[in-house]
Amino acid sequence: MMKVLVVALPMASANVRGNEVWSAQEELERFGTVVSLENSSSAHDLLSEPAAGYPDSFSWCDKDGENFCTMSRNQHIPQYCGSCWAHGAISALADRLKIKRGANTIDINPSVQHVLNCGNAGSCYGGSAGSTYRWIYNNGGVSIETSNPYLACSSDSSEGFCGHVDLSCSAINTARTCGGFSGEEGPCTGLSHYPNITISDYGSISGTSAMQKEIFNNGPVACGIAADPLLNYESGIVVHQGGSVDHVISVVGWGNDSEKGQYWIVRNSWGEFWGEFGYVRVQFGSLNLNSCNWATVGDYTAPEKNNQFHCHEGGDNCKARTMV
Repeated sequence: MMKVLVVALPMASANVRGNEVWSAQEELERFGTVVSLENSSSAHDLLSEPAAGYPDSFSWCDKDGENFCTMSRNQHIPQYCGSCWAHGAISALADRLKIKRGANTIDINPSVQHVLNCGNAGSCYGGSAGSTYRWIYNNGGVSIETSNPYLACSSDSSEGFCGHVDLSCSAINTARTCGGFSGEEGPCTGLSHYPNITISDYGSISGTSAMQKEIFNNGPVACGIAADPLLNYESGIVVHQGGSVDHVISVVGWGNDSEKGQYWIVRNSWGEFWGEFGYVRVQFGSLNLNSCNWATVGDYTAPEKNNQFHCHEGGDNCKARTMV
């Protein structure tokens, strides 16, 4: 059994939007820019490299015939939301949990909406993958998708139905269940106990060699990328240099093409109707894809760990009294 402690992290003041306060660094991060962050420890620097060097092709979606890549997402459903920063970070974290548990285990997907509701790492108008990992690390975990599904809303968004939804950081907006129709006196309940995933370490890397080392040893990473050339992408290897970094994706591996050389295998968060079933191949050195954030999975709730707290269908035995 694990219990999440929600912590509101203070931010250094510089720029203000509504009730949000952003430092100069965080103002850049709002638009998807990945900036260098200190690692939470130094042990991560001891990663090994293969004696024969890295293979020409490597992918966690097909490693020795097994698939460790989790679900592809669409950040723009049910309405437009610029939450790529959270999707990239959460997708890479979900993959790393799958790697830790094994390819034949059921997927456990962290909740992007929990990050939007409580994370202080960004909103539907942009944010930071690195700050997402920092928040999960300090918060003591993130809930999972089945207890807090994605709404494509943040507290400062008025798109679609967002302006009519309570998006405050509370127990019911962390993990919930609804025990019946409102006419049957079955209101939704915020849960005090629920499955979640923690982070034991996090940090940032830059450069092709560092990216390969991190991906090969530990799993996918969340990276900044220039998005403009991707808007009308259909298939193939992107070779454009691109403009400034304004989007966050996850990189699951790399490949090699006889004409265009090596490329990154990139999972986007625009749905599987886009690109190569939600993926795009980006030539090394293109689209300013160079800086990334990583996180190490800590503890987590899973069937094989026998650490689930068993809540009733209506949540009556897990009902949260206060948000702690």
